[in-house]
Amino acid sequence: MNRKICFVTGTRAEYGLLTNLMKRIQDEEGFKLQLVVTGMHLSPEFGETYKQIEVDGFKIDEKLEMLLSSDTATGVVKSMGLAMIGFADAFERLQPDLIVILGDRFEMLAVAQTALVMHIPIAHISGGEITEGAIDDAIRHAITKLSSIHFSANKEYKERIIQLGEQPDRVFNVGDPGVENIRKIDYLSQYELEDYFGFDLSKLFLITFHPTTLEPNMAKSQLTELFLALDEFKDFNIIFTKSNADSDGRIINEMIDEYTAKNNTRVRSYFSLGQRRYLSTLKIAKVVIGNSSSGIVEAPVLCVPTVNIGNRQKGRLKAESIIDCDISKGKIIEAISKATNTHFIEKLKDIPLKYDGFETSSDIVKVLKKLDFSTLTRKKFYDY
Repeated sequence: MNRKICFVTGTRAEYGLLTNLMKRIQDEEGFKLQLVVTGMHLSPEFGETYKQIEVDGFKIDEKLEMLLSSDTATGVVKSMGLAMIGFADAFERLQPDLIVILGDRFEMLAVAQTALVMHIPIAHISGGEITEGAIDDAIRHAITKLSSIHFSANKEYKERIIQLGEQPDRVFNVGDPGVENIRKIDYLSQYELEDYFGFDLSKLFLITFHPTTLEPNMAKSQLTELFLALDEFKDFNIIFTKSNADSDGRIINEMIDEYTAKNNTRVRSYFSLGQRRYLSTLKIAKVVIGNSSSGIVEAPVLCVPTVNIGNRQKGRLKAESIIDCDISKGKIIEAISKATNTHFIEKLKDIPLKYDGFETSSDIVKVLKKLDFSTLTRKKFYDY
């Protein structure tokens, strides 16, 4: 009998990271892929990205509405409550043998809490990492303690998972799924991208700015500083990918829309570009700007400089291609100027990477094939 492996996804970024693994599970004898789609994927406000999942050839087993039309911490908490009710019903119907989740989003904490009570083991990808500027940091570690099997992006993060009391024989360093995507993707050409975006991409900034959730009510002032800095680089065109559905996320997206409208000859903004188009755009960008993990993990592999703004990614391992800066017009201008300096760019070809991954999805499947899922929910604390 095929063992049922249930994936849950709530955001465009997380789905892109899970795609290769989902395809392998779908094609693997002895496994049956199940897919629960929730969160921003189902929201018209965030682009209804579930449609791309269907275009990619995946059957969605459950569509679970959970997002409230709110931009506050209270709204996020209420959405988590709705999510747990929905996941309980979905998992009761699907009866998965294992649930796979990735990362640190509040949607995935609701998944993990539900699965724990329902005695369904969890395989967690990308635990052990640090992002001190966001509640995601605490969520990630909480999910680690609620999960049975762990797949880390590098050795350091594997050690941190073990430090949290997880048994070493249940923690596997398989590399980062985002880097595996970069190694294997069929990139679009610059010509194809320019045809899609409708402007020249020879001098491009790619920007993603999310709320720093441990700095509430600061998004408006922070984004204003970024816009003021960008106004000093008028010879660059700009592509924004919009914010997640966190507290203050809608404020950020509204401000991005306004900035795009005012600068429509050189600025474009999108809820989602899809994995292939996003990575192809990243590959030709002159600088990645903002506070997204893609600037920390994927950009260095492509030798693209990153200007990492503020505290959201504080604590992550970072390559030398990443320039940290405070959220002020002057500091952002200084960082972008350094990132576009020829001497700085020339050094990027030889920098050591903090994240890599060649066969991440294949290595995860090999581990899952050997496991007895029925024993995974029994855990012992490991004294590090």
